[in-house]
Amino acid sequence: MDLTIVIPVFNEAGSIGPLLDEIAAVLEGQTDYEIIVVDDGSSDATADRLDACRQQQSRLRLLQHPQRRGQSAAIASGVNAAQAPWIATLDGDGQNDPADIPALYATATAADAPANLWLIAGWRRSRQDSRLKRISSRIANGVRSRLLRDNTPDTGCGLKVFTRDVFLALPQFDHMHRFLPALVLRAGGQVRSVEVRHRPRGLGVSKYGVHNRLWAGMADLLGVRWLQRRGLRPVVPERE
Repeated sequence: MDLTIVIPVFNEAGSIGPLLDEIAAVLEGQTDYEIIVVDDGSSDATADRLDACRQQQSRLRLLQHPQRRGQSAAIASGVNAAQAPWIATLDGDGQNDPADIPALYATATAADAPANLWLIAGWRRSRQDSRLKRISSRIANGVRSRLLRDNTPDTGCGLKVFTRDVFLALPQFDHMHRFLPALVLRAGGQVRSVEVRHRPRGLGVSKYGVHNRLWAGMADLLGVRWLQRRGLRPVVPERE
């Protein structure tokens, strides 16, 4: 097993089936992979849709949180259950293009890649979101970059590739998926950003808005800054 795809979902009954079909079309025959979808307490028909998908895709594994615990918790559950040394994450709403996964994975596993290149972050240079969301994201990225010096233009992109062991050694907290670059750098790793496509949302409703991210994001930012200045670096094994 080379690669585990982890997809956190909440109320994505309309989008998850087509997304899984896309992933299979992109990766089948290219690498040995599995897909883990973590249903984070969905209240719609997501669970039923996933059960139907599992009948058609032998590489699909399903995890379910009885209650909603948040995107970071869902990603952590998937990574803990993963069988591969490399993890690729993407959002379940279909806005991330699975066709970008091979490029990120190839960058991470290239023969000349540094041994401590532990995270490849997707960069949505041309975001297909509302003007308000784009502006708020630009401001948030600017503030975060200045305070944390993570040298990453788009930490909010759900499309990332990273090593499983490194992720499990990082501090775990709610919303930590948005601070992966800073946490990886703190652990002694390197981070690269690769430009990826971003598609308009076709179905469903965004789970994040300006207000439900602003205050939590500020608190998390201060917490990560504290970790950078005061915390001890975890011992993380280098990849072979």
